[in-house]
Amino acid sequence: MLDFLVTLAETGFNADFRAALAFIGAGLAVLTGIGPGIGEGMVCRAAVEGVSRNPEAVGSIRSTMILGCALCETTGIYGFLIAILLLFVH
Repeated sequence: MLDFLVTLAETGFNADFRAALAFIGAGLAVLTGIGPGIGEGMVCRAAVEGVSRNPEAVGSIRSTMILGCALCETTGIYGFLIAILLLFVH
């Protein structure tokens, strides 16, 4: 497999082949949205449970939940950015 890639790199990649690889990479990069969706769901579930057990702490729970959702979302945004770059700059 490595010999094939070395031979391909020495002869130069065809433009269609590079475009196909860019599209495959963009599709894989978009899959990074699965993780943040699951993570944010878990964060919200824990926040709702926390509020139901201690309603007086709703302010601190809400601010912590928003911070947690923002941190979870960054990986999805990075994946989306990589997908956009692969689609338009190949």
